[in-house]
Amino acid sequence: MLTDAECKNATCPPGKNRARLACSGGLYLEVSPAGSKRWFWKYRKDGKEGRISLGSYPDVGAKDARKARDAAKLEKSEGRDPVQVRKIEKLKSLTPAGDTFKATALEWYALKLDGWSSHYAIREKRNLEKDLFPYFATRHIGDIEAIELLAAIRQVEERGALDVAHRVLTTAGQVWRYAVATARAKRDISQDIRGALKPHRGKHFAAITEPVKLGGLIRAIRGYQGGPIVRAALQLAPLLFQRPGELRGMAWAEIDLDAALWTIPAMRMKRGKDGKENGEPHLVPLPTQAVEILRKLHPLTGHGVLVFHGERSHDRPISDNTLRAALLTLGYGPDVQTVHGLRATARTLLAEELNIDPLVIEAQLAHAVKDANGRAYNRTQYLKHRTGMMQVWADYLDKLAIGADVIELQRVAA
Repeated sequence: MLTDAECKNATCPPGKNRARLACSGGLYLEVSPAGSKRWFWKYRKDGKEGRISLGSYPDVGAKDARKARDAAKLEKSEGRDPVQVRKIEKLKSLTPAGDTFKATALEWYALKLDGWSSHYAIREKRNLEKDLFPYFATRHIGDIEAIELLAAIRQVEERGALDVAHRVLTTAGQVWRYAVATARAKRDISQDIRGALKPHRGKHFAAITEPVKLGGLIRAIRGYQGGPIVRAALQLAPLLFQRPGELRGMAWAEIDLDAALWTIPAMRMKRGKDGKENGEPHLVPLPTQAVEILRKLHPLTGHGVLVFHGERSHDRPISDNTLRAALLTLGYGPDVQTVHGLRATARTLLAEELNIDPLVIEAQLAHAVKDANGRAYNRTQYLKHRTGMMQVWADYLDKLAIGADVIELQRVAA
């Protein structure tokens, strides 16, 4: 067993690459020709010899080296490879932000941010700041237990926000999986409470899908007595069946009345960040009825940027609540018909009543679909098909509004 005095006086003989001085139990001191001295422990694992560095002398004395060897022996007896244990410890020490829940979550958030749309990024940050940080910000993420996470998310449930509760759990799960990957936590505890939340059924937007009732809605919209801007937006909503936000944010620069085409920039579409930045614009052919509505509105708002600017500020579009309230004044509450539900109305009747190819319908709805060969649907390739479909749809709404199809059906029945 080496003493500190022997370690201090140890040298490497001339002509040798190194000298090894045995201590005990596989521990030895290696001396280089330049005079540097390092402790190593030699061991065998799976029939192969290995060694692990335990530090440099004199920073680590003989007594401390033997303690380090004993600790490594214990790790090996427990089935762990001492070299791998040291590698993991070194990687952990390189973690810059610490292992609290907040530090881990913000590091994960920064890593993912570039791949998210601004809307998604805001939602994820809100999930963290409103529903997770208040409970776990300063806690070591590896110490938090599943029952604690469940208690925090049940606070969200008690607000009646079941959909938000499930989204918060998803966010938490991603943070914990990142913590596992960066050796801050042993496992993803969110998996333990997946079945403990109240079930959330996705919200379906109320939609009229019966021709006679739709005719009544169209007549009501055409008889709307509110302002001309809201009336025009209401009239275009069933004609064009785009998402409410896309309709409300319509800009005159996007409209070509002579070509009867509305080009919605990719940035305004419901897409991921890459789709918004690099995707194609969405093309909406305008039937003659839509062109007429827009031409009548142009003298009123055409001097500005937005087609449907707000009453108080011309720099902001009318709100979703404005259209919702307008429908309500016509007798169509959210349990009967929503603005967003007009997409389902068109989708259903175009297929069932007008026998339009579902692929063309889905493309006009700006849904990501593939053709029979599995290729992504090209939004511009079938523009002619969609142009015809939009005019057929507009003409069909005209017929429903005057009850033409109903009269015809009654005659056949007679």
